[in-house]
Amino acid sequence: MEIGIDSFAAALLDNGTGKTPSGVEAMRHLLDRIERADQVGLDVFGIGEHHRPEYLDSAPAVILAAAAARTSRIRLTSAVSVLSAADPVRVFQQFATLDLISQGRAEMVVGRGSSIEAFPLFGFDLDDYDALFAEKLDLLLQIRAEERPHWQGKFRPALTGQGIYPRPVQPQLPIWLGVGGTPQSFARAGMLGLPLMVAVIGGETHRFRPLVDLYREAGRRAGFTPEQLPVGLHSLGYVAETTREAHESFYPGYARTFTARARERGGSPITRPQFEAQVGPLGALLVGNPEEVAAKILRHSEALGGISRVTFQLDVATLPHEKLLQAIELLGTRVAPLLRQAGK
Repeated sequence: MEIGIDSFAAALLDNGTGKTPSGVEAMRHLLDRIERADQVGLDVFGIGEHHRPEYLDSAPAVILAAAAARTSRIRLTSAVSVLSAADPVRVFQQFATLDLISQGRAEMVVGRGSSIEAFPLFGFDLDDYDALFAEKLDLLLQIRAEERPHWQGKFRPALTGQGIYPRPVQPQLPIWLGVGGTPQSFARAGMLGLPLMVAVIGGETHRFRPLVDLYREAGRRAGFTPEQLPVGLHSLGYVAETTREAHESFYPGYARTFTARARERGGSPITRPQFEAQVGPLGALLVGNPEEVAAKILRHSEALGGISRVTFQLDVATLPHEKLLQAIELLGTRVAPLLRQAGK
């Protein structure tokens, strides 16, 4: 099983100092964390895409290119690229360039996006939310397969054989489909034979099994083998030497972040009992000591019928940089070996 980290390049209130770091400092720290993840043997690091003041990830390919120059082995991916509000030609060119810079370590996770800021920013209509994504995904996959595609759609001028350059190092640039809880998205990934990245940031992970089964059945009907249909799991998490330390460090920032998000959408504040349920045996949060977190990941994998990759969203709790570096160290030296050993 591969293990990695996803980040939104958060520039939030630092829970350890009470100060908000500058954009320069936050970006420097992020690149330090990607470098540390590479050093301790993690498999993948992903950068999300948002267009909000608290995040610095509006141009993920740029951040990943900087990271490529400081790393040698770790795979570098978007997490996710909001394809609905982007031009697939430019997205492909950016990640093909990243593939050249990283010498074949680039990937993409593409999705419709859970935040809607990109749609008005780039002049798209939210009423076209799914139609935009379906069309642009079709174009992206055709560009990946053909250097000079012929393509026509509704939302973008046609391509009539123009060359799309550069081409990546990898014969087929990996493209995963990032999904939340919409059955249509799971079925679409299966029908296209795309690797699936399931974002489970709350609730009980095992409840996603019917949707994962839908993905696998759609893929089987489309003629793909189980080996061509890997499933990844993206969850919020944090690892410390002891369970108590992990819980007490993670909860304040987690509650603050998700309470603010809930208020934006008319919801209620996050409570400690809700948090305790989420870090319990069935909850989605991967927060605890290394052995506890590894065991929970294996339970989640079994509940979902097997996963091949798990990625942690560490920075949602606005923890100090040094604590995040320590968590990355534990993920690489303690959690990852347990998962790899269990996979033998």
